[in-house]
Amino acid sequence: MTDTLQTGEDLETLAARAGRELEDTSATQILKWAADTFGGKFCVTSSMEDAVVAHLASRVFPGVDVVFLDTGYHFPETIGTRDAVEAVMDVDVITLTPRQTVAEQDAEYGPKLHERDPDLCCALRKVKPLQEGLTGYTAWATGLRRDESPTRANTPVVGWDAKRQKVKVSPIARWTQDDVDAYVAEHGVLTNPLLMDGYASVGCAPCTRRVLEGEDARAGRWAGRGKTECGLHD
Repeated sequence: MTDTLQTGEDLETLAARAGRELEDTSATQILKWAADTFGGKFCVTSSMEDAVVAHLASRVFPGVDVVFLDTGYHFPETIGTRDAVEAVMDVDVITLTPRQTVAEQDAEYGPKLHERDPDLCCALRKVKPLQEGLTGYTAWATGLRRDESPTRANTPVVGWDAKRQKVKVSPIARWTQDDVDAYVAEHGVLTNPLLMDGYASVGCAPCTRRVLEGEDARAGRWAGRGKTECGLHD
């Protein structure tokens, strides 16, 4: 457990070593390491695009916290997926919300900030709430995969989140979309219905479109803006 890991330097060293040692192990083994190492100081984050990592984690750590960011701009299908995950999986879903509602943000910054300054909108509605929501945790898990886009190609299975001073676990980093599809089919894992409707990556409704044939999974996010990440994984 992390009681003896008092400093960020200790944790950074631990993360680097684990990233090397666990590179060729299974997603379940990576998550078991995280659960054994951090216990209740470990959580899973989920955009509710699918519940693969939440399902994997629940198998080795029943009752694991699954953190979801409700930006106020989600598709109804995304909220429905969150509710279904909470109802059927052995996890504790924790919903984080921004300090301002969409209406309050519009009043302060003007309507449709996501169109005029998407980076600021993401910072207010995603990055800051997650920063605050992860305060009580030492490590967090994501569903990042190396095959999703060039910006994610070097994602370690365990790494150091310098911005938040936390260990960042990406148990399915080495998986392909085929691996995800096979796991979903084998275990009947919940997925966002929008994935069956042309969306390859599901984010906030105003900033997400269906992908075209041959595009990578992230191409439908902030299309035409040269932006591929919201800031959570920078």
